[in-house]
Amino acid sequence: MAKLLSLLMFILFIFFFTPTLSCPPECQKQALLQFTASLANLTDDQLKLYNSSSDGCSFPFVKCSSSNVVEIVLGDLNPLRTPWRVWTSTILTPLFHIRTLTSLDLSSNGIQGELPRDGFANLSKLVHLDLSGNNFNGSLPSQLFQLRSLQFLDMAHNSFHGNIPPEIENMTKLSYLSFSDNNFFGEIPTSIVSLKELRALDLSSNSLSLEIPIDFGNLSNIAYLDLSCNSLTGTIPSSIQNLKKLDTLKFIDNLLRGEFPSWLFDMKNLTRLLIGGNNLIWNNSAKTVPKFTLSELSLKSSGLAGKIPDWISTQKTLVHLDLSENQLEGMFPQWLAEMKVEYINLSDNRVTGSLPTQLFGPNLQVLSLSRNNFYGKLPSNISNAIGLMALMLDGNNFSGKLPKFISNVNLCLLDLSNNKFSSNTLPDFSSNVNLRIIDLSSNEFSGEISTDFSQTTSFLSLGKNKFSSFPRNLTHMSNLQYLGIHDNKITGELSNSICQISTLQILILRNNSLQGSIPDCIFNLPSLQILDLSTNHLVGKIPTNLGNLTGMIETPGEIFSRFGNMETANFGSLETRILFMLGNWNKPKRVMSFKTNDLIVNWKKSIQGLSFDNLKDYSLLDLSMNQLSSEIPASLGSLKALKIFNISHNNLFGRISANLGDLENLESLDLSHNNLSGSIPQSIARLLQLTIFDVSNNKLKGKIPEGSQIDTMNDPNSYVNNSGLCGMQIQVPCSEHHSPTKPPELKSEETWFSWAGVGIGYAVGFFVAVEISYLSNPCKTFNYCNQQRRRSV
Repeated sequence: MAKLLSLLMFILFIFFFTPTLSCPPECQKQALLQFTASLANLTDDQLKLYNSSSDGCSFPFVKCSSSNVVEIVLGDLNPLRTPWRVWTSTILTPLFHIRTLTSLDLSSNGIQGELPRDGFANLSKLVHLDLSGNNFNGSLPSQLFQLRSLQFLDMAHNSFHGNIPPEIENMTKLSYLSFSDNNFFGEIPTSIVSLKELRALDLSSNSLSLEIPIDFGNLSNIAYLDLSCNSLTGTIPSSIQNLKKLDTLKFIDNLLRGEFPSWLFDMKNLTRLLIGGNNLIWNNSAKTVPKFTLSELSLKSSGLAGKIPDWISTQKTLVHLDLSENQLEGMFPQWLAEMKVEYINLSDNRVTGSLPTQLFGPNLQVLSLSRNNFYGKLPSNISNAIGLMALMLDGNNFSGKLPKFISNVNLCLLDLSNNKFSSNTLPDFSSNVNLRIIDLSSNEFSGEISTDFSQTTSFLSLGKNKFSSFPRNLTHMSNLQYLGIHDNKITGELSNSICQISTLQILILRNNSLQGSIPDCIFNLPSLQILDLSTNHLVGKIPTNLGNLTGMIETPGEIFSRFGNMETANFGSLETRILFMLGNWNKPKRVMSFKTNDLIVNWKKSIQGLSFDNLKDYSLLDLSMNQLSSEIPASLGSLKALKIFNISHNNLFGRISANLGDLENLESLDLSHNNLSGSIPQSIARLLQLTIFDVSNNKLKGKIPEGSQIDTMNDPNSYVNNSGLCGMQIQVPCSEHHSPTKPPELKSEETWFSWAGVGIGYAVGFFVAVEISYLSNPCKTFNYCNQQRRRSV
């Protein structure tokens, strides 16, 4: 009897507490309580409320069948990504007890960590699994591929890595599979062609390489195929032409080669063909009569030459057209202007002429004609494009005044830089609440800069014009993050009102004729990480309050972390900048990248461009070429995030502050052409990132410090015209009383950024911000704009 009782107790223990066996309703409720408590930090009252029910089916995110939990749907619980709600992958563990589960959706919650190695095998009835839009990392657990009933699997927008396991073939019932926007590498497993039920396959935005499996044509039910943004090589398998149900084919931005497959034009069910950005050879001589009717077409960077292909005019349902980065010539086709295309990108071609008025109809949403040879005035009927969200005409030869009614267009982004527009007044943009990014730089605008900009404007670039006066008051621009008014003819003093824009992160006023002193209130800009006031007529002292600028004290990575996970962001893409500005930031999809202007800085004695891809690690203070007269404030040693510090060509006096040796991230320090005296402090030898050090044309004397990094600062021109410097760097021996204590040898580290690839002569642009569109749907990016419009109505 005792043995029987022991056996019964053992069975009950296994039944209730072993996750690999059934979990009755009460057990399910306890598992849900444990899961919910860890997920949402429920109060005692909430826990009592859920505990009072007979089972777990009263939970708002649960669906049941016959008292068994079958669905859990908890997508996007934390849309603002509040930092106090950070969930780890261990929250999944209680759910592995619920073997009746058929659907699990935890998408877009920012959950971090590796997926549990054990537990997934328990969910043998699972049909739908969506873990997309989180921060999962590591490799996929092998138990995941034991879910043979799974029909829907979405792991997109995470940080998974490793190979895609060949065991994927076990999931024979899969109809939807997405591993998009992860870090998978290696080849696409040939076993994937065994998934005969597959209707949608998305492996885009990874690091997959080698050739596309030649038997892809065996996926006879597939309608959606996206392999974009990888490093796939070889040719496009001819077997793909056997996919009679194929509706969407996306191969953009790979390393595919060979001739553009002519059989693609015979695939009559295709509605989306995005195949540009490869090394395919386009046969211009071939007569193209497509059998398909497309809604989206991308042939960017496909070697197209001559006029825009006439066969595109047969695509009457086309809404998305990308022919950027080719060698297209001729005029903008009248037939294209009359088509109801919503998204047109012809940037980086050689198209010329004026813009047809028919182009600006109510359907147009995105127009990018950047870096072509267009000229003339903008059509006066531009306000007819009531749906236009992004207008990019930079890098052309447009001239004349801006149409008055351009401000009536409900734009999110306006880039008219690098043209020949001229006027002494700008349109009134103050009523456009959606216009976040305005770039009018490198034109011929003149007069006083108006303050008729929207409160929501985040990016304002007016550099390289002929403006004569600083805006009187910008305090209403409470969201401004970038202000560039460099290379103008601005006179007068720098207004204190600039100190009231607490959101400002980049302020570029270089190369004007500003007078007066630097306002002491500058420390009121806690986010400021780039300040360039060089080449003006500023006088007075360097404010000691500059040492309180938080944005130059904390590393920029710490500042950026406040805005979400940006580690994988492409900061050089205009689309990335847009998404950030529109508040849509989570973990961005990779998108088609527009070329953008980069930030110009004084580096290595010349004006050079700084790539925005590196601005998340960047901080700069440039007060050079002014008439400042004071000692160097010791407080500046607090700015530990600085990469470049330039106060050359002023009237500064006194000793070099030893606190400058605390600027541990500094790469360039220019103190030349001042009246500094005394010796160079030994603390400078602690700057292990330093690659440029210039103290020439001062009144310095004594021994140059020695150390692993400063020993490489041996250009005599960097020390010339001083009272009596000596040291091994300039091969001038020092007497004994000049010899300081030599610091211990420290190993130099690599500098944060390789400047070899920095381009020269780019115009000012911006660092933060955010994406236009995933190529498959350009409208998605502008959800924010559409929401704002609906609210205004």
